[in-house]
Amino acid sequence: MKPTQYMNEEELVDRAVSALLKALGPVETAHFLNLRRAGRLESVKQHRRWQAALDKDKFFDQVFGADQQ
Repeated sequence: MKPTQYMNEEELVDRAVSALLKALGPVETAHFLNLRRAGRLESVKQHRRWQAALDKDKFFDQVFGADQQ
């Protein structure tokens, strides 16, 4: 059995972007590469909703212990 050898990250990114550009063109390649950022923004919104509903004192008591005040 032949051991698997991975490309270094720089070569992998170069080849992947080249393949995307060839298949999708520059506009859709940029669109695709920015999709991940859109998911990140959703997680920020989710975190802000969690913070808005958070009782700060209760949270600190849970994390640091109520007897350490």
